[in-house]
Amino acid sequence: MGKEWADARRQASIDQLRTTVAPLLVGQATFTFELGCGHGHWLAAYAAKHPEEFCLGIDLITLRVEKSLRKQSLGKIANIAFLKAEATEFLEALPAGCTLGKIFILYPDPWPKKKHHKHRFISPENLSLLAQHALPGTRLHFRTDHADYHAWTLEHLATDPHWKIIADEAWPFEQMTFFEERTKLKRDIIAVRVA
Repeated sequence: MGKEWADARRQASIDQLRTTVAPLLVGQATFTFELGCGHGHWLAAYAAKHPEEFCLGIDLITLRVEKSLRKQSLGKIANIAFLKAEATEFLEALPAGCTLGKIFILYPDPWPKKKHHKHRFISPENLSLLAQHALPGTRLHFRTDHADYHAWTLEHLATDPHWKIIADEAWPFEQMTFFEERTKLKRDIIAVRVA
């Protein structure tokens, strides 16, 4: 079980996601995307207030996705979908011509130990991957309670050629998330996709 096996498994996962994602996004040129949607509190509330936008949230943990789907069903929210997916695999599975209209990354795992920083989603590779699926003007909204991850994200965005930090833009929608309730702290960053 080496690199070839891991690559084959990853490709199989991407192929499976393609068959799942394509029907969800039929007729959607752009969509609002939450990476790491947790229990779906935030995105379900956002979708209910923005019926003109199609919203899609992903998470790696099955129980979280199941809770999110229950919120969708109970709220009878038609413009939302939740999937269990790894973020980079999901982005690689997106249909051609379908772009991210808005991106939200709320309270991601900060991987606080230095030896684990390589697992943080915000990285040059992942910022580039997001940019590949975003049109100029697309906003990337990042929120964390973790001071070091906030600084890390600022540093990575400041040096990335695809994104520009916007210092004076208000956060577009407030809704308490499961993780925000636990921490009561928030540090926000908004960046825009540049040409």
